[in-house]
Amino acid sequence: MRKRLEAYFEFDRLGTNWRTEILAGATTFVTMAYIVLVNPAILAAAGLPLAAVTAATCISAAFASILMGIVARYPIALAPGMGLNAYFAYTVCIKMHIPWQTALGAVFISGVLFLATTAAGLRQMILRSIPQQLYAAVAGGIGLFIAFIGFQNAGLVVRAPGTFVSLGNVKSPTTALALAGLTLMAALEVKKVRGSILIGVLSITALAWALGLAHWTPSGAGLHALAATAFQLNLRGALNKGLLEIIFVFFFVDLFDNLGTLVAVGKRAGLIDHGHSIPRLNQIFFSDATATVFGSLAGTSTVTSYVESTAGVEAGGRSGVTAIVTGLFFVAAIGAAPFAGVVPAAATAPALILVGALMLTTITEIDWRNPLVSVPAFLTLVLVPFTYSIATGLGFGVIAWAVLHLATGKLRRQDWLLYLLAALFLARFIYIGTS
Repeated sequence: MRKRLEAYFEFDRLGTNWRTEILAGATTFVTMAYIVLVNPAILAAAGLPLAAVTAATCISAAFASILMGIVARYPIALAPGMGLNAYFAYTVCIKMHIPWQTALGAVFISGVLFLATTAAGLRQMILRSIPQQLYAAVAGGIGLFIAFIGFQNAGLVVRAPGTFVSLGNVKSPTTALALAGLTLMAALEVKKVRGSILIGVLSITALAWALGLAHWTPSGAGLHALAATAFQLNLRGALNKGLLEIIFVFFFVDLFDNLGTLVAVGKRAGLIDHGHSIPRLNQIFFSDATATVFGSLAGTSTVTSYVESTAGVEAGGRSGVTAIVTGLFFVAAIGAAPFAGVVPAAATAPALILVGALMLTTITEIDWRNPLVSVPAFLTLVLVPFTYSIATGLGFGVIAWAVLHLATGKLRRQDWLLYLLAALFLARFIYIGTS
């Protein structure tokens, strides 16, 4: 049985083993476990029961990650998406006064649309239509994005009224711990120590607790609480209220967030072949779409791929076993949710910063001397972190690419889908704005 599993997950071809994959899965989990705390807090503002949505968060992340690992065999973990959960709670439910049951119905419909477009091959066509150098910029932009999140979690970057952001208090114990963790992880990475990120996270966690700088208050959430949100979605309400715009946002943002994350993780793991195509693409999209449908049935917002999966890749994860292990950790989190709170932000922040730094290697693939390429790539690279949105960064890059090629007479008939995407992105920015 073990040999069959190793053959199925292509351990020999990928140069990996069970120890490395398990370690990588644990690394991915500790860097994204914050979602067990954050997603319920956001969705509870929309009226969803906190205990129920905590259970829904864990079960949907577990199901989605395990499905991705088994079916697509990629080291990509999934969970309810940040940004989309805020849109669900604050824009749809609170601002537009849409009941959360109806909003879940809209999420379900968007998931069905994902499945339909995957079956029709549309998502695959979209992926192939976008220039590879823009994807290199997306991967670099995601690196800056997660590093920026890491800097904030470490307290190294803080809000400032005049300049938006500023340097935090470097004398703060939490910030000092995070910087110590970054130093430790980077030193281990230089020495090629496998599991450097996980070792750093666990070491700083232990130090934080020893110094009294970590705090954890467990909640009473469990699988039994899921009944309050499971299958509570209102499909008829979603269809009758004419929520086309809302469904479109859920669909559109998740589509390009997923594409961007997929390419970033795939490039970093060396899983994209020499022809710039991604093996088992249909299985990846099927897993992602099914996860969104499952999440809406469980009682949470759109489930999508997580950029924190790159932490597991940096730890050596190459196969679907990494995602399966991450999913199993989320299964364990159901029974003790939110036990992930034992790992403080000071321990996970340096992991995000280090992974972000390592992901910037992709920008060497961009022809920076050619403005036709460099301007769209630059917009993509910087707007992903500046706008907190992979889809927005990619959207501006695609629009700039299309506009510059049209303005300079470089239009090619075979690029018709790229120009259609540019028009859709432009329409999205004009009509929906920053939603």
